[in-house]
Amino acid sequence: MCSVEPVYVVGHRNPDTDSIVSAMAYAALQNALGERQYIAARLGGVSDETQVVLDKFGFEPPMLLRNLRTQVRDVDFDTPPAISHAVTVDHAWRIFRGSDYIALPVTDEEGRFYGMLTTGDIASYDMRSIEEQVVEGIPVFNMLSALEGRIFNESSESPDRISGEVAIALPQTRDGLRRIPRGGILIIGDQPEVLRRSIDEQAGCVIVCQAELDESVRDIETNTLIITTPFDPYKTARLIYQSVQVSRICHTGQIVSFRLDDYIDDVRETVLQSRYRCYPVLDDQARSVGTLSRYHIIRPNRKKVVLVDHNEISQSVEGLDQAEIVAIIDHHRLADVQTGMPVYVRNEPVGATATIIASMYQERGLMPSDQLAGLICAAIVSDTVMFKSPTCTQRDIDMAKRMARIAGVSPMDLGREIFTASDQVGKTPEELLFSDFKAFRIGGQDLGIGQITCLDSEKKLEHKDAFLAAMEVAKAERGFDMILLMITDVLREGTELIYLGGEESIRQAFGVEIKDNHAFLKGVMSRKKQIVPALSALWG
Repeated sequence: MCSVEPVYVVGHRNPDTDSIVSAMAYAALQNALGERQYIAARLGGVSDETQVVLDKFGFEPPMLLRNLRTQVRDVDFDTPPAISHAVTVDHAWRIFRGSDYIALPVTDEEGRFYGMLTTGDIASYDMRSIEEQVVEGIPVFNMLSALEGRIFNESSESPDRISGEVAIALPQTRDGLRRIPRGGILIIGDQPEVLRRSIDEQAGCVIVCQAELDESVRDIETNTLIITTPFDPYKTARLIYQSVQVSRICHTGQIVSFRLDDYIDDVRETVLQSRYRCYPVLDDQARSVGTLSRYHIIRPNRKKVVLVDHNEISQSVEGLDQAEIVAIIDHHRLADVQTGMPVYVRNEPVGATATIIASMYQERGLMPSDQLAGLICAAIVSDTVMFKSPTCTQRDIDMAKRMARIAGVSPMDLGREIFTASDQVGKTPEELLFSDFKAFRIGGQDLGIGQITCLDSEKKLEHKDAFLAAMEVAKAERGFDMILLMITDVLREGTELIYLGGEESIRQAFGVEIKDNHAFLKGVMSRKKQIVPALSALWG
């Protein structure tokens, strides 16, 4: 496998513009600095607002990352050579003998997985050959290769395959020479009389060990194939059996195998229920890429990840507990993400994560491209709601203006373009509810908050009943104690709040009059700095 695994940079689920841009900008920064390979990723769909920004500055959305669960491809599995099903057992044994492998993948003519050959298969076959002493259909070329031999009397009539009983001609004290196997294979030494007799009795093949032959034998008309070899009779006999093709002895059929994309959790369960020591690993074209043993899955490599714009498990990627967190860049409250070792954490009280990452470019003496600067500016303007959010700081304003100068754009014009796009005409109430949605656990309460930032909240409020119906379904399916929808109006500088559950908590936390699951919160623009803290103070 690749010696340097990539580091994924991910924002939160249901990503907003700041989340996606921050992932892209941080990955670009680290790649520019040569800090291994960083890949920007997203955990959900791209909103209309974000797509407008990406299109404006000529970027494609980052890859969609579904989870960080450890897969077979993350494991340092063995990569033994895959051998053809047509090679000899002798060839396979030479590979085993020169390595620590206990199994070799076997492929067909097209390179696809055919079976598995183990050292145990060869040992078992070798023991059977002592009792059976018969071979069937051995290709002559295979036998010549194993014996390092040559054909002494080759002709157009020479057979391509040899079958039959295997015998060694040795003098006997009582019965003279042992019988010659008709059509079989006879192994002899410097025994001219036995050679002639074997030809007369139509042996299929005579193998002459460590001896020179009389040239007159070439002129004898016979179908008996004569082969010479430098090996002694005993080794020759063993090598004959090892001349068979591995397809004769390897395991085929219902073999437990794994794919590169299989999850180690599932692999571990399968391995525990089976008795094999080694399993083939296949790619998506059923081609062997290696073998997996039990010890490989004890401590597998974990995917590496950088979290941006969040540090809460409920908002992060599935399988985060199986990943190695490399860094956290955020501007939210510290939550419940835990790491197994010290990591780089940068958490600052600013209005956008993109502001922090832009500062990191500045600190490292690297200026983003015009297009990337425009993207960063858009992320800051979006997350600070055109600098009107209470989370907005002077740093956000200054950094957005600096990025805007590099990109040659106006922050305010860019903001109007962004929030016009965020009206999301044609979306269903459910799609709008979850377009920018975050889950929180506060004081034992499970809270879900969606936010729509727009220029005309009254128009959105006309669909209150439809929003409530979608919220009712979400509350039941996801087990929330309370669910809120913030319709934040940039021009009115406030939020129309639709809620389900916790009516008294809304009244106490915000001190407003509520009616029919709705209230207007003057000056409330921020989920993280106004809604969540108010409820935390009440429930904490």
